[in-house]
Amino acid sequence: MATQVKLKAERRTAIGRSAVRKLKATGAVPAVIYGARDEPEPLQVSRRDIGAMLSHASGENILVELEIAGDPNRLALVQEVQHSPVGGDVLHIDFHAISMDEMIEADVPLDPTGIANGVKNFGGLLEQSLRSLSIECLPRDLPDVIAVDVSGLNIGDAIHVRDIVLPSGVTTRMPPDLTAISVLAPTVEEEPVAGAAEAPTTPEVIKEKKEDPDAAGSGGGSKEQKK
Repeated sequence: MATQVKLKAERRTAIGRSAVRKLKATGAVPAVIYGARDEPEPLQVSRRDIGAMLSHASGENILVELEIAGDPNRLALVQEVQHSPVGGDVLHIDFHAISMDEMIEADVPLDPTGIANGVKNFGGLLEQSLRSLSIECLPRDLPDVIAVDVSGLNIGDAIHVRDIVLPSGVTTRMPPDLTAISVLAPTVEEEPVAGAAEAPTTPEVIKEKKEDPDAAGSGGGSKEQKK
């Protein structure tokens, strides 16, 4: 199941670039929570706590129980984490508020397990066309990954969405005929045929033979002598 952690957060009143710079100087990260029929609310969380949360997560989907002073704890899904292109520091984090008794949508990675028979014994190539699966479930049923056993695949075989065994409580609306994983035949390079004649580098030019004018004249002279 997806990682679920507790995280302390505080309300954030000051917004804007200047306020964000001051916030980061204190070791905090700006955040926002939205959804569940509530207006978006600016928050701030500890950079150290965010780092620990991300480092211990076993998948891309993280359920967070936000502890906000003066409010009941709020359940949320980490929707987006913005990182600095230089150094990779967390710049901002978005939380999507959810309810334990309401269905949620998420993209869950597909994890091929085993070695396909067509790859192991016949040199085939495993191709994963679908990296993740869009699913629906209750928060308590949200998986970290969906394992797909590929060991029985031979060359030319494929696993489609309809063939994927989903965890209990999980459904998908993706097209059932969509190919997720397949085994392709190995590519073979054609070898040149030994002794094959090479094409000439320059074309042969055949010149038209010109008629000899002296030969034509001599024929006419013989007729004059007979007169």
